[in-house]
Amino acid sequence: MSQPIPFDNLITRLIADSHDTWLWWQVGVLVLCALVAWGVRRPVRSWLDESAYAGTPGREGMRRMGFPLLMLLALLVGREAAELVMHATPLLDVAVPLLLSLVLVRGVIFALRYVFEPRESLKAWERTASWLIWGAFALYLTGLLPRIHAAMEALSFQSGTHRFSLWLLGQAAVVIVVAVILALALARLLESRLMGLTDMNLSLRMALAKAARTVLLVVAVLVALPTVGIDLTVLSVLGGAIGVGIGFGLQKVASNYISGFIILLDRSVRIGDLVTVDNKYGEVSQINTRYTLLKGLDGTETIVPNETLITQTVINHSLSKPNVRIGIPVQVSYEADLEQAQELMLEAARSQERVIQDEPEYLPKVFLREFADNGIRMELGVWIRDASEGQGNLRSDINWAIWRGFKTAGIEIPYPQRVVHLAGLVDPATSGH
Repeated sequence: MSQPIPFDNLITRLIADSHDTWLWWQVGVLVLCALVAWGVRRPVRSWLDESAYAGTPGREGMRRMGFPLLMLLALLVGREAAELVMHATPLLDVAVPLLLSLVLVRGVIFALRYVFEPRESLKAWERTASWLIWGAFALYLTGLLPRIHAAMEALSFQSGTHRFSLWLLGQAAVVIVVAVILALALARLLESRLMGLTDMNLSLRMALAKAARTVLLVVAVLVALPTVGIDLTVLSVLGGAIGVGIGFGLQKVASNYISGFIILLDRSVRIGDLVTVDNKYGEVSQINTRYTLLKGLDGTETIVPNETLITQTVINHSLSKPNVRIGIPVQVSYEADLEQAQELMLEAARSQERVIQDEPEYLPKVFLREFADNGIRMELGVWIRDASEGQGNLRSDINWAIWRGFKTAGIEIPYPQRVVHLAGLVDPATSGH
């Protein structure tokens, strides 16, 4: 029969020693540790503000966790010194886990906000982490934590030569979560450094950042599991099952994931390109591991699976150059002076700053397309470099300029006309009536 767990309540011990003169000495140690932490914190913050780390996450982390962390370190030293003189330090024993919990809460919340984008679900994760940490602190103060630990250790099962308990699984979950958060934080730091290398191609930078994130996550899990006593060879069967699942049920997800890396590495589609895929036209705003985000000129965003960009025909309008051609049809009457109409159309194009006028092969041109039923169809062709700014506004400005020029010059823009001949009617002039 197992021995009962001793019930060690720090709060009860603190109340029992409340009239002891040594308690005031412990209060003095706490005050001294707080003053030391406050005195060290100010020069450290000043050094960070004046150094190259002023705008880094470390500066923000020091601002959030600096004082409780420094006080915790000072208190650990102070408690060791106090135990040489005092027979017990219940107040310091309560203060140490309190400061540790405060450091953990602030550290976890800072890490979550740094790693993940701000969203509503993040607040729920922050509240959950805070409640778990403060709950563990309360259990430690009341002396219930050793009893809960023993109960969770009793709930166990055997798998071959390995024994798994509820405490071990919970410990593994916590270690894995912490390792993943640290890996994501390191990956984000590495990504920010890569994005700062402007001499490197953007697609290559993104590919390296995503590959680094994947490698860091895998390494974090592989390192975290052995630290809690879980042998990785036990997971070989599970790994085989996951591989079969990927081969059958998750093959599309795996295909999109691999296609994302192929797109980033071969640079056939880059961020900022104007593409047409699956009858969708727009600017590539994001290339993620599973999908590519296509932003239309009307503001709509289309999620295109990466596999689609590999297996289907993609029209990249700005692969070699960002220049895009815009054709503006114009119709004039047969009585109009075509050369004058041509000059007015070219003047309308040259009046727009977005139209390319410094490259001979991309200058505005007017084409005579067709001798149609109601007039002569012409087309004004212009080239622009900033197609992401939209084409409708430029078309409208050029059409307004053409209309004003035609109206001043008296050039008619014809509307549909029909000449009707009536057969079988007698001409009154020849009928004799």
